[in-house]
Amino acid sequence: MTRIDSTTATATAPAPLSTGALVHAGPGEAPEWWRDAVIYQVYPRSFADGDGDGVGDLPGVTSKLDHLAELGVDAVWLSPFYRSPQKDAGYDVADYRDVDPLFGTLADFDELLAQAHARGVRVVVDLVPNHTSDQHAWFQAALAAPEGSPERARYVFRDGKGERGELPPNNWQSIFGGPAWTRVTAGAGARPVTGAEGETPGQWYLHLFDSSQPDLDWTNPEVREEFEQVLRFWLDKGVDGFRVDVAHGMVKADGLPDWDGTVSMVEGTADDETDPGAPEDGSTGAGNSGPMFDQDGVHEIYRSWHRVLAEYDGDRALVAEAWVEPLSRLARYVRPDEMHQAFNFSFLTTAWSAAPLRTVIAASLRANDEVGAPTTWVLSNHDVVRHASRLGLADPGLRPNGIFAHDPQPDEELGLRRARAATLLMLGLPGSSYLYQGEELGLPEHTALPDDVREDPAFFRTQGAEAGRDGCRVPLPWHADAPGYGFGPTGRTWLPQPESYARYAADAQRGVEGSTYETYRAALATRRAERLGSGTLAWVEDYSDSADVVAFRNRDVVVLANLGTEPVVLPRGVEVLVASGPVLTDRSAVPQSRVPSDTTVWLRAL
Repeated sequence: MTRIDSTTATATAPAPLSTGALVHAGPGEAPEWWRDAVIYQVYPRSFADGDGDGVGDLPGVTSKLDHLAELGVDAVWLSPFYRSPQKDAGYDVADYRDVDPLFGTLADFDELLAQAHARGVRVVVDLVPNHTSDQHAWFQAALAAPEGSPERARYVFRDGKGERGELPPNNWQSIFGGPAWTRVTAGAGARPVTGAEGETPGQWYLHLFDSSQPDLDWTNPEVREEFEQVLRFWLDKGVDGFRVDVAHGMVKADGLPDWDGTVSMVEGTADDETDPGAPEDGSTGAGNSGPMFDQDGVHEIYRSWHRVLAEYDGDRALVAEAWVEPLSRLARYVRPDEMHQAFNFSFLTTAWSAAPLRTVIAASLRANDEVGAPTTWVLSNHDVVRHASRLGLADPGLRPNGIFAHDPQPDEELGLRRARAATLLMLGLPGSSYLYQGEELGLPEHTALPDDVREDPAFFRTQGAEAGRDGCRVPLPWHADAPGYGFGPTGRTWLPQPESYARYAADAQRGVEGSTYETYRAALATRRAERLGSGTLAWVEDYSDSADVVAFRNRDVVVLANLGTEPVVLPRGVEVLVASGPVLTDRSAVPQSRVPSDTTVWLRAL
């Protein structure tokens, strides 16, 4: 049995925890809200349905704002709700200044914003600047105009290679599978080439994602000016910030050179945590590389956006979705005159093992300290397998793009136990944190979706080789006994929910001691009361080299995660503030507690 003790401690009385050198100096009292905020991601089509059509909407979100306020989050991030053909769940935007009728109206958005602010909850909206929908007025104008026109110059149109231009301009592949180029017919009034008799093939256009998502050309001043105006449109409405989609992909290398690598939603494979040569910079293989990503030119864009946000009161924020490694490269996105947060995907993709977790935490804090920025922690979102399932896989370091029913299945109980422990570890760290809707309920990935209900373009473009992201996007369960688990008034849901959702429903957990929901509430309340987000981190020396335990001190709280197979014995009389699972405590006058496997506790520092 592992004990927290020093060389002078006895077996019956473990010594107080001793902490080592400070790793993170922290920003003090975090005057800007985003430095230590807990932000909750709402995926609108799956959060709550207000009109009964089976698809979540903005009135549905408004109806559940009390849930978010009671949970204790500081802000909500809304995934795209703009006008869109919905070829990629709204990440194919046709109009950046309007709400898609599927989700409601601009008036509905205004009401949501007002009601959120009335509850002290800030609102961050998604911005998709790398590409538009092929139904966007600009792209339709580009097809209608001839080669070399100003309309086509807003996008990446190029002549093909080969004698007749029959080959794509380069060998890039789409993140969703297949070529990253689509050819259109020649001249004005172009349309995608079908091979029909009489067609005259013309230029090709670039799409790093689906063919319905043409990439914009960010070397074009008109594109830059348009998006600054889009920012102002939503800032004038009162939004508190923007999550920027594919923030590392807007600028491509000059000349669009060939590249023999591959791209995916989550790059690479998990590092072998036993490898003594594992990177000390926290890299996990999560970075997107290649000439289409992390080009230096993106930083001038964000400097200009920073200046736009600075015109407005209230510490408006920009957060980068940038799959970039090493962490020193990611930190460049949050320099003082650029963005304010950048998702730490290296942390998300780190294996459930003590040494790699310590490495990525320390490397993250060092890299961000260099530029005076907070670290932005995250474990789940709408693009990855939920961590309650990911951590239940036989290899908890795997990062599949979805899980099929015929794949090896996660251990649901083990995954949830580890997920709760991982979340409590994350929320104890200094900086900001993001939660993905439903994780406060402990929702697992839906791994048995029929192929005929799937909508993710990654499933179709890979000819079914990848399950895709639908499994983490299933509508939430609000009421255990209601049709559709209370997702909407009719019981309809755009994706089917698994039967297991009944036991995860919000009403089945609210007020139930030890439930995942109540554990999240307790953690968020304690995090706020102890000011952990704006705190400091020092490793507990007793476990600086442990293969089983991650332990650190943040202000007056010790965070200890037991990733091993044996319980960890705590000093007698220690005060447990929050625990991710049951802690075994004896009945003596000065009680002694044991932290079981895959459990995290917050302790009052001695």
